[in-house]
Amino acid sequence: MFSSLMGWIDARFPATKLWEEHISKYYAPKNFNFWYFFGSLALLVLVLQIVTGIFLTMHYKPDAALAFASVEYIMRDVEWGWLIRYLHSTGASAFFVVIYLHMFRGIMYGSYKKPRELVWLFGMFLYMALMAEAFMGYLLPWGQMSFWGAQVIISLFGAIPFIGDQLALWIRGDFVVADATLNRFFAFHVIAVPLVILGLVVAHIIALHEVGSNNPDGVDIKKFKDKDGIPLDGIPFHPYYTVKDIVGVTVFLFIFSLVLFYAPEMDGWFLENANFVPADPLKTPLHIAPVWYFTPFYAILRAVPSIAGSSFPGVVAMGLSIVFLFLLPWLDRSPVRSIRYRGIYFRTALVLFVISFLGLGFLGTQPVTPIYTLLSRIFSIIYFAFFVLMPIYTSLDKDKPVPERVTFK
Repeated sequence: MFSSLMGWIDARFPATKLWEEHISKYYAPKNFNFWYFFGSLALLVLVLQIVTGIFLTMHYKPDAALAFASVEYIMRDVEWGWLIRYLHSTGASAFFVVIYLHMFRGIMYGSYKKPRELVWLFGMFLYMALMAEAFMGYLLPWGQMSFWGAQVIISLFGAIPFIGDQLALWIRGDFVVADATLNRFFAFHVIAVPLVILGLVVAHIIALHEVGSNNPDGVDIKKFKDKDGIPLDGIPFHPYYTVKDIVGVTVFLFIFSLVLFYAPEMDGWFLENANFVPADPLKTPLHIAPVWYFTPFYAILRAVPSIAGSSFPGVVAMGLSIVFLFLLPWLDRSPVRSIRYRGIYFRTALVLFVISFLGLGFLGTQPVTPIYTLLSRIFSIIYFAFFVLMPIYTSLDKDKPVPERVTFK
């Protein structure tokens, strides 16, 4: 009966073909390691966010007069509402932890290099969509930090010459962050941006499976095949990596549960203390900072001096800090993909880049002081130097010989 049913479906929809091409007969390199867990974990967290978000919208009120109270109602009166809300808020931070590690693995093993440029670009557009989704969701609790954080970030668009004021007004829907802003952010957060994210996820996976997965050695497994055309260094994604990913999912859920049940606010890093106070347009917090996953770029924004009272140079620097990530496939001139066979220049540059990113992330959460501003400028210079100087140091680097087939070191 099952065979007859699948035959009936396959005659009308390529279910078996899709399963074989993307799962059971998709051959992945044999030497995937720890770093290759984060792609599947990102998909897991995406599903978690969608499911918990659906339940939250059943009780949330996108109204400036009712939004904060509806969140409190979810936390206190809705059965298991506190769990759904904490799953969603903790999941947002977990999403960016997983995504940043996934991106770092791509940089470390050269997963952006030919022929995977489009895979990287789809991934970067997905990252931008996630940032937009997180920013719009951040406003919805209508707490003090949500309100004033949105006010600050939206006002940055006003620094753009000629169109800035009108653009900021269009984003807010009003002259200040108000009910109109909350309504449109809710619509984008719940409907528009998730559709874009799902589309980009599909495009990202299709592009990846078209050219094949990279591996820690950075070698092409399609080069050596047996008489049946199967890569000698490849194994079917299912059941080998589906089973392996279950191990990663188990470890992730264990850590995620510890945070969820014992430290969902993470001492103000995941949920700020000020966000447990209703938004007050007449009372500005002493220190306004975005959530931790935006703070590296916020620190770059603050590190650039204003010109004639305009923060436009900082906005440009913040934008370029993300644009350079898109350009990685064309900035890297090394013939080698993986860091295993890279020279000392790239390894040193990558270490300094990670230190600068983490440093900027911390500084973006701190009040503005002379020493913090100086450190932000130093780390910003290191951050941009990683990209600007990449064509030079990757060309001059003394890379090691790359093996023809994958290794298991």
